[in-house]
Formats: sequence, structure tokens, C-alpha cells
Amino acid sequence: MILTAPYYHETQKESEVFSHAFQNKIPMLLKGPTGTGKSRFVEYMAHALEKKLITISCHEETSSTDLIGRFIIKGAETVWLDGPLTTAVKEGAILYLDEVAEARPDVIVAIHSLTDHRRELFIDKLGETVKAQEDFMLIASFNPGYQRGFKELKPSTRQRFIALTFDYPEAKIETEILVNETAVDSDIAKKLVAIAAKIRNLTELGLTETVSTRLLVDAAKLIHTGLPKRLSVHVAIVEPLTDDPQTIQSLKDLVGLMI
Repeated sequence: MILTAPYYHETQKESEVFSHAFQNKIPMLLKGPTGTGKSRFVEYMAHALEKKLITISCHEETSSTDLIGRFIIKGAETVWLDGPLTTAVKEGAILYLDEVAEARPDVIVAIHSLTDHRRELFIDKLGETVKAQEDFMLIASFNPGYQRGFKELKPSTRQRFIALTFDYPEAKIETEILVNETAVDSDIAKKLVAIAAKIRNLTELGLTETVSTRLLVDAAKLIHTGLPKRLSVHVAIVEPLTDDPQTIQSLKDLVGLMI
């Protein structure tokens, strides 16, 4: 259970939607670019509802076995070890599948019966079906813009969830987030947000990902602890975005004009 309330700025009545989804036992899908607050929102709601949160960061090797469980050798015997999905189902925890589209297809198959009226998990290796505890809730997130056409959720899967779209907050809110998260000076926070807005609009650079609020927080933290502003922005924002020397130089020039 998350003991300290994470800082989170409400933008679209998302906590109200989450609370009603929890009450009605409806799974939720959080859509949006990386670093827009999806994971922080889930932590914030787990704290608000006083529920245990189990987070799985999905990747291309994540399988249903990783989630459901496996037999292990313990001493001279073979014993069953529940995976995080099974544990959440039994304990009534909130299970968060971060970047679920990255996982292997068998993961989606495994959670199907938990996302409809059955709310149950079939453990094929044990030949058992486990009914979800009353407070179990399934949350998943993915980035629709990442590798579009390659790793996407099927419509049949998406329609098992209610969904919310997360995006970069407006400038005033993003500035408030930086100040609250890092205690950086408000004027510096405004300049960082302005830099982010400029880069986000430079579509001609062909960046795979653009400046997330998370990167701005990192830059603000470095500046607040005394690292020079331009160097902070370079290592926390410019370098993580690209490896192309020309693009790096273009971004570096832009930053030099703005901070």
C-alpha cells in the first residue's frame, strides 16, 4: 500500500471516473504518450482508495507465465508460486499493466476473463479457476503513437475497458507541476515549459518521442540542486530525445536562445 500521497494535478475529472470504475468493477485503459502522468495517476488513486498496487512494466518478453505463476524447485519438492496477476486477483489489489501492448499476445488472452462479467482467472498449469476478490481492479496503459501499426491493442481487447486519454498538460498546469515536484523557481519552470512546447511543435525533427513532463521534472531537479541551467536541459531533455548529432545541435541551439 502506498503510504504517502503522490502529487497529482487533476485535469479531466479522472479521479471521479476511476472511483466509479472501481465501484462498478470495470477495467480501465489509460492512453497517452510516455511521461504524461499515467503511472503517477494510478499510484495517486491507489493511495486515495487505500488499496495495494501491483505494477507490471510490460515488455516484449512478458508472458502469461510471468503474470500467472510457475512451479519452482524448493528443496526436494516442486511448489507452485503465484505470479503478480494471481496475487492481485486473490488479494483484491489494483493490478497495473504498464505498456500492455508491449507484452506477448498470451498475456492479453490470460486477462480476457478478468475483463468481463466473469472476473475470473484460469490457471491452466493447476487446472484451477480463481474468482477475483471483490476489490480487484485491472488497469492497463499504452502509448497509441508508439510504433503505430506494429504494436496496437485489438478492438476486441480495447472494448473490454473504459478509457481515458492523457496528454501533456497546458502550460500553467505543467509549470505548477514542476514547482510542486522540484521546488524550482517559478520563472525557471516557465522557461522549461516553454522549451518543451517549442520542441513538441517541431515535427520536422522527426523525433520518435517528444519532451515529456517527466523529462522537465528531471531538468528542474538538476537546476534546483545547482547544475547550470543549459547543462541541465541538455542532459535531461536534449540527449534523451535523440542520438542524431544534427538534431542534438539544433535542439542545443534552440535551448541556448530560450534559457
